[in-house]
Amino acid sequence: MTAEHAYPAVVALGGGHGLFATLSAARRLSRNVTAVVTVADDGGSSGRLRAELGVIPPGDLRMALAALAADDPDVQDWTDTIQHRFGGIGALAGHSVGNLMLAGLTEVLGDPVAALDELARLLRIDGRVLPMSPIALDIEADVQGLEADPRVSRCIRGQVAVATTPGKVRRVRLLPANPPACPDAVRAIEAADMVVLGPGSWFSSVIPHVLVPELLETLIATVARKVLVLNLAPEPGETAGFSTERHLHVLSRHAPGLTVDFVVVDSASVPPGREREHLDRAAEQFRARVVYADVSEHGTHTHHAGKLASVLEQLWSGPDPGSRGSVVAETPEERESASWQ
Repeated sequence: MTAEHAYPAVVALGGGHGLFATLSAARRLSRNVTAVVTVADDGGSSGRLRAELGVIPPGDLRMALAALAADDPDVQDWTDTIQHRFGGIGALAGHSVGNLMLAGLTEVLGDPVAALDELARLLRIDGRVLPMSPIALDIEADVQGLEADPRVSRCIRGQVAVATTPGKVRRVRLLPANPPACPDAVRAIEAADMVVLGPGSWFSSVIPHVLVPELLETLIATVARKVLVLNLAPEPGETAGFSTERHLHVLSRHAPGLTVDFVVVDSASVPPGREREHLDRAAEQFRARVVYADVSEHGTHTHHAGKLASVLEQLWSGPDPGSRGSVVAETPEERESASWQ
């Protein structure tokens, strides 16, 4: 890295635990990290607050704030507090403190982005956390396998319902259709050096970003290096039975015209052989190079922040990703010496 680019501007898009993993990795690469977060959650504390107060669902936004909070003893108590969830059986049971703080700040300041910036200052975050849209959204999906005739689709509405359906999700939509993008999120992508999409719940956390027209247009137009991080395993409900290759096909159908530079795949989740050949061909839809690397927490389906950060650093500091194909970086030593050309 050159001195003037010591800290690339990184934008990470997603939601929930997948985005938390990406942000935990990205903050090791840069102090300038912006999270762009889905706003379609309708379950738990977030669902209750959006229904009762009309705010955008705060849960995924709160998790992103916690992921980027300063690593400082003076801040740790605040980080723990916003993540704390009330117990008991009363009206507050199940609510996270941070969700209530974001809802309250939104009412006081009159703007969800201002509320996020205010809480970010409390947590001494260098970057920002932004909603992908300034309004609460709903997810609607066409699902097969719920009727006697497996070819018949049923319309399922709501993020929780889509995430837990026993059927096969074929396509998702946002309601209202063609929602507005958060202007600051658009500007962040335009100014980014690297944009990271995924991992996360494919239909309810990853794909929704490309269903916001202005976000998709900006993702297509940006000159930033674009990285797609695939999940370590299919997710029960949303993507049960999906191959790694199929994740790419589904995203491509929802995001016509989108290209990415790199697709990061955990090397253990896709062993060498025919499956990698299929995945490499699927990546051609995005004109992308597949990067196979050890990025998982041992024995889990969770991304390891340090390992993922190492791969992102290589993709940022390496040569321009002109040629396609795939590269394997099995260990830190191999990642250090791997050619990214």
